[in-house]
Amino acid sequence: MTTRLLLTAATVVDPRDGGLSESTDVLIEDGRILDVRPGIEADAQRVDASGTYVVPGYNDMHAHPLGKADPAATLELMLVHGITGFRQMGGSIDLLRRRAAGKLGFPEAAPALLATPGPLLTPANASTVDQVVAAIREQHAEGADFIKAGLVTRDVFFDAQAEARRLGLSIVGHLPAGIDVEKASRLGMKSIEHLGPGVALFACCSGDHDHIRETAAAGGPQLKLPPFKIPFLDKIMDRVLRKLVINPLNLSKPADIANLSHAVGTFDRDRAHVLAERFAADGTWQVPTLIRIKTQELCDSPEFADDPDLTYVTPSTRKAWRAAAAKFAGFPADARATFTEAYERQLDLTKLFDDAGVKMLAGTDSSGAAWVVPGAALHREFAEFARAGLTPLRILQLTTTLPAEFLGTTDTMGTVEPGKNADLVLLAGNPLTDVKHLGHIAGVVRAGKHYPAADLAARKEKLAGSVP
Repeated sequence: MTTRLLLTAATVVDPRDGGLSESTDVLIEDGRILDVRPGIEADAQRVDASGTYVVPGYNDMHAHPLGKADPAATLELMLVHGITGFRQMGGSIDLLRRRAAGKLGFPEAAPALLATPGPLLTPANASTVDQVVAAIREQHAEGADFIKAGLVTRDVFFDAQAEARRLGLSIVGHLPAGIDVEKASRLGMKSIEHLGPGVALFACCSGDHDHIRETAAAGGPQLKLPPFKIPFLDKIMDRVLRKLVINPLNLSKPADIANLSHAVGTFDRDRAHVLAERFAADGTWQVPTLIRIKTQELCDSPEFADDPDLTYVTPSTRKAWRAAAAKFAGFPADARATFTEAYERQLDLTKLFDDAGVKMLAGTDSSGAAWVVPGAALHREFAEFARAGLTPLRILQLTTTLPAEFLGTTDTMGTVEPGKNADLVLLAGNPLTDVKHLGHIAGVVRAGKHYPAADLAARKEKLAGSVP
């Protein structure tokens, strides 16, 4: 049965250049946009969209909703915040197989899975060159879209890049401590997450680059494992990572904090520009996840504990997050000052990268990270990009057109045009004049189904206390 939806009298926003098409209708059929122009006459479900601004659906390009026993609540909360697609940043062989078989089992009110890796590369599966090559070959055989590096060492990282490149896959994720970042960029690292994480990019932007890099390589959390298979090691590592991800900064040693302080204190904008030019030339994208960095480096800030969106999170998760904040509060004042200064510098670096033409994406690192509430966190990410100095149009691009470019799917997503997927957000205010308007959602269209504001509000109320 053919299903048609007609949004009438909307203002359609073109994220590519900020163009506005007023009094425009959008005709949707079977989950695709059929026509976009004023005065469409069609036999369809009609939605009065006058007074709203229609933009492409938002994409969270660094999220972890899958892998839990039942991700339905998390996925629905993402959708009601306008997220119609996400890049899953931690996968499994089982996930890849279920996707291939069409058995993901998502609820109807859920964003689309845009891309996923297999298992994260860690010391559990990638402590030697042979292990890392075998892990990448297995993921390739099972249909992984990319390979994500997590806690691999610099000893095997470039071998991982070489094998992934040989198989036509890209490496994304975390930079190993002490890595030659510019070499990783030149050899095709497609996206760097969390601005490093840690001191990695700061080291490149310091006049004392070599010392900071080698100090980082010698410090930090050590998860070295023997180069042979341990029964149930994957399950053990999964539990370790779930605890670690709440706030890895809580494992910082005094030497790590001193090294970060030195890196921030010796920040050199000229060196930062050289790094930005390298990334831009190589096509190395950045997914800053500023809200994730902020919740780590200012973990006990009252703004997080008092966040009204915590109402959607389960009591056990809130308890774990509060425990992480209490532990963070035990850092001495000078360490906390270093973390605060580092975050401000990371905002500066984000703006510097954007000005230099480094391509970036909006992502949050939900679920699991302390104080990062799925769905709502993307709106927090928009606000942090604005604090960094990015324009509302640029921020809209980071979650619409640029994800389509990154994924190579500009023929199906990223703009409101005929032939594109009918994944849309209706906004109550002009998103080009104030970034806050990106959060004023008057409706969502996902795969051609319209969710009006009242329905979204009812869904949010139902989800209270249910998101792990």
